[in-house]
This record gives sequence, structure tokens and C-alpha cells, in this order.
Amino acid sequence: MTGTAAQSPASAPLLDLHALVVAVRRRRRLWCSLALLGLLAGAAVAVLLPPSPAAVTQVLVAHRDDQPNDTGTLIRTDVELLGTTRIASQALRALDSSEKPEDFMRDYRGTGVTNNLLRIDVTGDSDAQAVARAKALADAFVADHVRRMRQTAEAEADALLDQRDRMRDELAEVNEAIGGRSPDSSDPKASASIESLFARRAELDSRIAEFDQRAAEARTGTPTVVAGTQIVDAPHAVRHSLVRTAATDAGIGLALGLVLGLALAAVGSVVADRPVLRRDVAAHLNASVIAELRRAPRRPAGRWRRRRTRAAGERLTATLARAVRGSAEPVSLLELGCARGTGLIALNVAGALAADGPVVVVDGLPGPELARGLPKSGGPAVMGAERAAAEPPEVRRIGVGSVAPGTAWTDLPHLGGRTVLVVRAGRGSTAWLHTVARQLADLHVTVLGVVLIDPDPRDRTDGTLWDGPRTAARGRDERPNRHNGKARTRVERPPVPVARVADGEQEAR
Repeated sequence: MTGTAAQSPASAPLLDLHALVVAVRRRRRLWCSLALLGLLAGAAVAVLLPPSPAAVTQVLVAHRDDQPNDTGTLIRTDVELLGTTRIASQALRALDSSEKPEDFMRDYRGTGVTNNLLRIDVTGDSDAQAVARAKALADAFVADHVRRMRQTAEAEADALLDQRDRMRDELAEVNEAIGGRSPDSSDPKASASIESLFARRAELDSRIAEFDQRAAEARTGTPTVVAGTQIVDAPHAVRHSLVRTAATDAGIGLALGLVLGLALAAVGSVVADRPVLRRDVAAHLNASVIAELRRAPRRPAGRWRRRRTRAAGERLTATLARAVRGSAEPVSLLELGCARGTGLIALNVAGALAADGPVVVVDGLPGPELARGLPKSGGPAVMGAERAAAEPPEVRRIGVGSVAPGTAWTDLPHLGGRTVLVVRAGRGSTAWLHTVARQLADLHVTVLGVVLIDPDPRDRTDGTLWDGPRTAARGRDERPNRHNGKARTRVERPPVPVARVADGEQEAR
């Protein structure tokens, strides 16, 4: 084995994104179920709550102040004017309806398509009513817009004509002043005064002509605005496709359900704090992962997958059988979240050891899981701890117990002084894994290693403790080390806390 130094606990990240992604992926049933529920809910809404009958029309709106670089301010003003009680009242008056304008305003909306194109969407109890409402609204808006444009033009023209009349009055005074002067006067001052009066008269004539022209232009622009403001798309009912609506609503529901499911899975994973990676399980249990076993599929698997699962089970049985043969005292299997699987593993190991001599399986599980896994005929004997204690010393014993919450810790040493923990990934919390490691250490039960059940298929982390007191499937000082062909006493160093390491930091060769 080769490896780098372990990271210090202070360098461990506050939130392990790798572990979070793995935990969320393992809870795919939750977010897949919510996504499917959202899909079905969206489709059901489209079928059970169809949209109301609707109509649409488009109005071309001409403005006197149209500019090529307009950013849409004028059309936005028209949209807001459409949503006023004045337009709504005029439309209801044309429809001869007693509905309140405030209630009617909730049934339609305006949208500025371009700087001069206004779209009006209206809903009603039927297609005919929606079309009638759309026509009344469009007519009311056009009439109101034309009236406002005419009032603006008239007001501007009247203001210009008032200015012109004041200029004419002043011009009459100037003409009167000029007529009262003698043209043959030889006084230089009088000549200069007459010249200034003539200049003033010319200026007033020019400004009067200008005001006449501007007033005429103000009135001339109104017909252009009136002719340009018109309904360009006649009101018509909007046809709704049930299939398209159902597909759209189902897609929206699917997206919302998926996002909600992923969020719940992520929050639940962080709150639950259940390790799923090999490195985390090994670090919290202070024992190396010596083997892993995939969970049996719920549906029939292919021949290749069954063969691979069978080969993995045989390798696990052989590994545990070697560990039991090399141990001078009874070995137990303690489960956490996989009682049935642990019982089957114990029976398989006992069957592999039956060729070496008599073997009994000591049942220390709280439920009947081990009894369910017994073969119909033959196989190793299964008995309780009291009966197993009366067996002769040459009978090999394999204990099966549990370290799940509610465990009677004082009964575990009777199952075996050495143990292999069979842990299902993501079943125990970090605090409980620490409790298991501490309780086993206080009971002087040596942990040979961890068998991880149902690991993540994409987990590439290393489950070996590089700085732990036990880094292989053997007991402490069980086999002496040799140096230059001579036996040498192995000196155990004190336990060192193991910190999490990042993926790819260490590798077993």
C-alpha cells in the first residue's frame, strides 16, 4: 500500500459536494416520484381546468410624436390607458352590460407588440361573448385615442392662434405709430425711431405668418393620426388545443416537481447526515472497508448481472472465511441496516467453514431475519447464545448481531471478541457511527473491517484507513512481522484520528 498523508480535520470542507451529490442521487426515488407527480398534476389541471374562452384583436396605434428611436414609451402608455375604468366603462356601455368596470378589467389585458401595435386579450363565458368584448374594447380604445389626439391638436392650434391674435394687435399698434410720424422729418432721432418701427413691423408680420402655419400644421396632423389608428386584426376567438395545453402544463409540472424533489433530497441529506461514501464510513467507524456487496435488484436482473452478483458474494464469503480461520477466538458479524443480508452472509460463511469442522451460527439478531434465511434442509446449526455456550470448544462459532439503535451493547462480546461490521450505506448517521465505534472500543471488541452493503456504483473513494490503528482484516498483534527472516515484535502506535480525504488523494495498489 502507498498513500499520502491524511488531511487534517481543520481542512475538511464544511459541505462535501461529492457526498451531497451521491446522497441526492441515492434518493432518486423521492425526486423521481415528485417529478412524476408534477407531470400528472400538470396534465390533470389541463384536463380538469380548461382555459376560459378567449378572444384576441390587434390595434394599430398612430402617435403624433412617433420617433424611430422610441423605446416603447408611447405604447406602454397606451397599454396603461387601456386598463383604466374610462375605457372599460365605454366598452361596457357599448355592450349594454351592467358589470362593474373594476370586475371587467380583470378579464382583459393589453400587450405592446411593437411601438405602434397593441394586442388586446379578452376572456368571457363563451367564444361569442369574448369576441364581442374584444371588439367593444378595441372600438372604445380607438375612439378614446382619436378623441384625445383631436383635443390635443385643437388645444395646440388654439394656443397658436391666440399668440397670432396678440401679434396682430401689436402690429396694429406699430402701424398706427408709423402712420402718426412725418416721413419728411430731418431729425436724426426721429428717423432712427421710424426705422425701428418698420423693423418691428416686419418681425411681427413674419411671426404672425409662422403662427398661422403652425396652427394649420397642428390641425393637418390630426387626420393622419385618426386614419392611422385602426383595428388591423379583427377580433376572433382563440382556439385552445387540449393536447398542447396538457403537454405544456405537464412539462411545467415535471420541472417544478423535479426541482422540488431535488431540493428536498438535498436538504434531507444535509440534515440527516448519513454517510454514503466508503471513505466517510471508514473514517467514522475507524475501520477499513474490506469488501462491498451490491443490493439485490428488485426486478429480475440479466444473466450477466446475476453472474457478477454471485461472483461478488463468493468473493465476500471467501474473504470472511479466511478472516474467521485466521482468528483464535470467535468472530461475529454485526449489522447496521441490513439484518437479512447479514444473516445470509453468516450462513454462507458457515457453509464454507463446514468442511473444516463443526460450525454453529449464534443468533443475536433482535428479529427473525436469520430464521428466514435458513435453508430448508441441512446447513449449519443456528442457536442462541445460551445454547452456543454449552457447545464444546472445538465447535467454531460465528455470531450474528446488530448495532442498530436499541442494541444491548453488553451482549455483543458474547457473540465474539472480533467482529466484522456489515453496514448499509446511507443507513446510519454520523453520530451513530461514532457511537458504534466508541462502544465497541469500550467493550474491547476488535473490528476486523467493514463490509459495505449497497454502495454507490460511482463511488471512487478509498475506504482504507491509512493512519488508523487497524488497516486490514486482522486483529491487533495477531501475526508478527518479520525482519531479515527473523520474527520481530510488532509495536502498535497509538490511534490517530482519521480525517476525510478527497477523491483520488490515496490509492491502494
